Amino acid sequence: MGRGDHERAGRTGTQAATSNGAGVYLAVLQLVFTLGWVTYVIYLPKLAADVGIAPTVVIVILMLDQAIFTVTDTAMGLVADRIARVVGRLGLIVGILTAVSCAAFVALPFVAGQGPKAQVALIALIVIWSATSSALRAPPLTLLGKYAVRPSRPFLAALAMLGYGVAGALAPYLGATLRGVDPRLPFVVAGVVLLIVTLALSRVERGLVQVSAREAKASPAQGNALGRMPMLFIAAMVILALGFQLHFSINSAPMFLRFAKPADLEWLMPIFWIGFNIAMFPASAVVKRQGGIIVIGAAGLLGALAVISAEFAVNLNMLIAAQFIAGAAWGCMMMSAVSAAMAIGETGAEGKVIGLVFSALALATFARMAAVAGGLQKLPDYAPLLHWAPVACWAVAGAGLLALAAVRLQRRSASIPVV
Repeated sequence: MGRGDHERAGRTGTQAATSNGAGVYLAVLQLVFTLGWVTYVIYLPKLAADVGIAPTVVIVILMLDQAIFTVTDTAMGLVADRIARVVGRLGLIVGILTAVSCAAFVALPFVAGQGPKAQVALIALIVIWSATSSALRAPPLTLLGKYAVRPSRPFLAALAMLGYGVAGALAPYLGATLRGVDPRLPFVVAGVVLLIVTLALSRVERGLVQVSAREAKASPAQGNALGRMPMLFIAAMVILALGFQLHFSINSAPMFLRFAKPADLEWLMPIFWIGFNIAMFPASAVVKRQGGIIVIGAAGLLGALAVISAEFAVNLNMLIAAQFIAGAAWGCMMMSAVSAAMAIGETGAEGKVIGLVFSALALATFARMAAVAGGLQKLPDYAPLLHWAPVACWAVAGAGLLALAAVRLQRRSASIPVV
């Protein structure tokens, strides 16, 4: 191997290390942020009761959060596209917004402790926290879309989503651990840790920019590879996310309770997230070769089959296996969605498309909460609908995305430009 080969190998190794470091950092960021959200959900009923808000209104507050996320996630993505053009600015803006978000978050239990007179102040803080916390979803991932080496993006997306999946697995244990703990301590710890982690974003941004600058000399810029697909892609993500929300948040616990005791749920519910975390990494290799849309579609169909298996499970072991596969399918969908969003936005709209993905997730969460608030899961006439809706969502959206991918491949093979 000549000197030039050694230098190229060294540069490649440095670039890979920088990109992987960024992925690990985003995984930690998503983990800390999501655990903060879990802490908020655990304590919200108590905080609301402290200021005289009725328990039935708590679900409305949570729906308000999701409605805010639906708007601000896309807005933050658009802002990220604009400010990321100046190196270091995105990390600075995200840091400022996170400081505001963390201050509002930490203040929640202290304000709630003031009693009914602080009711309006508590709602105002919740709105501020919800709106500003969107800075920690689309903008950091936008950096991967703009600056990470293109072949590495699926693996980096898997790393980033790992934090989300680990937080999902830890949520039941966190709920059990925090039972009876004064909310001020976990809120302060979560807020301070999140702020400290976020302050490193500017350094990560500069490292990715340096890698991108070296890659730009060797690789031509890519065009908008997916043409008019963005809106169809986002619509499919709304349907897929709704399927996830209905299956995991509404149907999974009753499924397990057919064979297990309520005390066992904190050990059984994380099985879904174990599958989620494990499947993303091998699937990222497939995304690298075949593209994210194909993997999302195939995972949607696999997830639908897993949910059917869960519905017809005759024992706990069969249900555990079905839940593991369903979680693996959702992990593949999420990782591939982030990777596909980066590809769709390659002409400078990465933040916008990634923001739309997170808005789709928030909209689906809002719909699930609305169903719960309306008591649909308790109405016998709607029980079959709620049980089979996840199957329909994942199967229809998955088949639709595979059809779109097939059309693209056919056009490529026929040398017809994709418009």
